[in-house]
Amino acid sequence: MLDGMKSEDHPAGWRIVESEIVIQTPHLRLRRDQIELPSGKRVGNYYVRESRGFAIVFPITPDERVVLVRQYKHGIGRSVLELPAGAIDEGELPEECARRELTEETGYVAAAPLELAGTFVYDPTSSTTHYHLYIAHGAELRAEQRFDDTEDIEVELATFAQLRNYVRDGTLEVGAHVASVYYVLDRLGRL
Repeated sequence: MLDGMKSEDHPAGWRIVESEIVIQTPHLRLRRDQIELPSGKRVGNYYVRESRGFAIVFPITPDERVVLVRQYKHGIGRSVLELPAGAIDEGELPEECARRELTEETGYVAAAPLELAGTFVYDPTSSTTHYHLYIAHGAELRAEQRFDDTEDIEVELATFAQLRNYVRDGTLEVGAHVASVYYVLDRLGRL
């Protein structure tokens, strides 16, 4: 398991009776568990997506604009507006991922060390994924964008007022990004 949990006995009393990886690709690792509940009842075919997690970056420029990305997402078949983000590579620390994704997706680089705003559980029912939210103060355009094969990203800048409107009117609609924006705005006293 990618999340580090090795024990077959879980604190809630659920016990993994049998487990196997049924899909292993660069984009998806899916585990099928047979579990025994505390009541003794067995449940088969309980699927769990394993993940190293991902990082989301809230980049703030010196003139107090937030750097956003607009990109196509194949799962829903259309483009969405988000904060820069990406999956943690094998052997990579969450902060390294955040810095890398910020530069690759936007060309922006943080002038100061990244500030960890928090670590959150993404989908506890069917995934091991955690995401790490960083604030990048003093973000400046200093590099060329470098896309992965599946990326084609447009960078947009938003004021704090525009960003608040984007989460309220649904322009920003991806759940983890909406929560991240509200969390950071509250932390900065800018809600």
